[in-house]
Amino acid sequence: MPSFATLLDGFRRFRSGEYQDQRRRFDALAMHGQSPKLMIIACSDSRVDPTRIFDVDPGQVFVVRNVANLVPPYETTPGYHGASAAIEFAVTQIEVDYIVVLGHAQCGGISASLSGKFDGAAHGHGGFIGHWMDMIAPARDATRAAAAANPDVDAQQVLELAAIRLSLDNLRSFPFIAERLEAGTLKLRGTHFGIADGILRVLDEDTGRFEPVPVG
Repeated sequence: MPSFATLLDGFRRFRSGEYQDQRRRFDALAMHGQSPKLMIIACSDSRVDPTRIFDVDPGQVFVVRNVANLVPPYETTPGYHGASAAIEFAVTQIEVDYIVVLGHAQCGGISASLSGKFDGAAHGHGGFIGHWMDMIAPARDATRAAAAANPDVDAQQVLELAAIRLSLDNLRSFPFIAERLEAGTLKLRGTHFGIADGILRVLDEDTGRFEPVPVG
């Protein structure tokens, strides 16, 4: 398994390889700052790196990662709203054109929600995770009921896709996002990546179905 020393070895390879190859881009980014037109909200899962999945260069996407790629609803209650702050920054300061929610197969957060593993857990023992996943509790309950009634239902995938839809709905609850959607200056897209099969599915807003992206 990688250790911190492994990370430093990787940095050395990056510094002598890709960094040199992309030196002009890094110099421009250092001088002029970032101005990506895409924001990606992805899961923290180590197997799902959006910059690799979409093969993008440094400075091209603004990325936020958290457990199960969830977007909380718009709220102004006291507390630290990390995901909301990042969304606000991307939309109002960088002025991105797209926000893409990237879910994935075999998501541990989704699995924990289905199993109830962290329900009622104390902080430091899964409580933060359990509270975060409470966002999808209604969808989880509906998925459990559907799976109980029909053993052919893939509860894991159903809830993964439901979580993406919920995140898109929650994005629309932010007033500054709703304004830009109405004006046509911002678009939202939902996507789901299969770790085992390498298939990327994109939510078709007209049909409500996740359709695979054709590849060569």
